[in-house]
Amino acid sequence: MNQDDQKRSAAVAALDLIKPMLRSDSVIGVGTGSTANHFIDVLAELRGRFDAAVASSEATAKRLRGRGVTVMELTAAPPLLVYVDGADEINAQKAMIKGGGGALTREKIVASAAEKFVCIVDASKVVDVLGRYPLPIEVIPMARSLVARELVKLGGMPELRQGFTTDNGNLILDVHGLEIIDPTILEVHINNIPGVVECGIFSRPGAHTVIVGQPDGSVRTF
Repeated sequence: MNQDDQKRSAAVAALDLIKPMLRSDSVIGVGTGSTANHFIDVLAELRGRFDAAVASSEATAKRLRGRGVTVMELTAAPPLLVYVDGADEINAQKAMIKGGGGALTREKIVASAAEKFVCIVDASKVVDVLGRYPLPIEVIPMARSLVARELVKLGGMPELRQGFTTDNGNLILDVHGLEIIDPTILEVHINNIPGVVECGIFSRPGAHTVIVGQPDGSVRTF
């Protein structure tokens, strides 16, 4: 199976996991990106069995509505039953790097509002040490240079994501060259830099459950 097939296998397994929990008043948080898109497609098959979804980006909201799923704003939603999303990298402790699609801040907000976070990935996303994938950081535009200098002090090589603005109207710095040994400490440190809106380390908490689509068509859960 290729990576796309593995993502779909993980999405189907996530749906099977949450299916017994669904109630008519359930609201589900949904992430952003290619793996989350597979989950949206299979979730639509059950749209009569839950109330609505909260989207982590405008792109996700558009895809949900296109599949006939009611979209609710987080400000109007009850506590979310579950949040389902992919990751750019994830380790054995269920800490991850997210933000390849640029929606990291809203993803972290929606994930924090959910009772459980189910992360779905293909096998290539599971790593021993985070950092091979560039770490996305959402930054207020006027603070771009200040934040970049602080990231260089941490050993990173920040690069502005060209031609991209987040749904919040901010910029993304993708930081190369980091070896993230302690994700929680680094997450707190970066988020304390003035001008940083949110960094793409998700470790406080990370996922509750990780579902990995395997090349042989099976899935692994941890």
